[in-house]
Parts: sequence; C-alpha cells; structure tokens
Amino acid sequence: MASKLAAECIFCKIIRGEIPSFKIHETAHSFAFFDIGPLSEGHALVIPKHHAEKMHELPDEFLADAMPVAKKIALALGADNYNILQNNGRLAHQEVPHVHFHVIPKPNEEEGLTIGWPAKKADFDKLKELVSKTKI
Repeated sequence: MASKLAAECIFCKIIRGEIPSFKIHETAHSFAFFDIGPLSEGHALVIPKHHAEKMHELPDEFLADAMPVAKKIALALGADNYNILQNNGRLAHQEVPHVHFHVIPKPNEEEGLTIGWPAKKADFDKLKELVSKTKI
C-alpha cells in the first residue's frame, strides 16, 4: 500500500520535510528522528509514513517496518535498558494523533520512562470468558 499523509498532521509535515527534524533513519515505510522533548538522551520516535491515528488502523507493512527500525536505533544508541512505547488514543496518553513508537533509553533510575503498574487480581472465570470472545 502506498503512503498516505495528512495535510495538517505535525508528523506528516515532518515526513514531508515541512518541519525540520533530527532525522536518524528512514526507510520506504518509516521515518525516525530524535524527540525534542526527550525523557533521556537518545529518546527517538519512529513514525510510519502512512497517516493513521491508532495502530489497528495502520496497514501491516508499515507496522512490520517500525519494529526493526526501533531495534536499529536501540542498538545504535548502545542502550542496554530501554522502553519501546506506543499509545493509542487520548485516554492512553497519545498526544499526537499519528501512530508512533518511542524508543526511550533508560540509563538510570532518574532518566527515561517512569511508569506505575496498578495490577489487579485477575478473575479467572472472566478471563476464560474473555478468551472465548477474543479468539483470533
């Protein structure tokens, strides 16, 4: 599938070169650059060259290209510890409505991504029901 870019999307404008960026890698399907509001040194973004707000709306070939690019960035940075983050929707903390993947080095406790994980006790009966509804 060919790339599809949106006129007013900030990430689409970066892909088209209308907004400058600190580009570090580009493929036929992805564009990667350093984040200008980093959580740590080397914090990068990988954005598909196809405008889609949420991951499930993105054609598979663009999705398949993004993870190898993220891997190359982590390796190039020499990051032993890092997070790959992708959010879908405002409630899930997505700030730019264009699918993107953060590569966030975690060099120490103070820098990089910090998260809480408010785990709950699972209800096994509900999980069994959910499995039957979710078979792919």
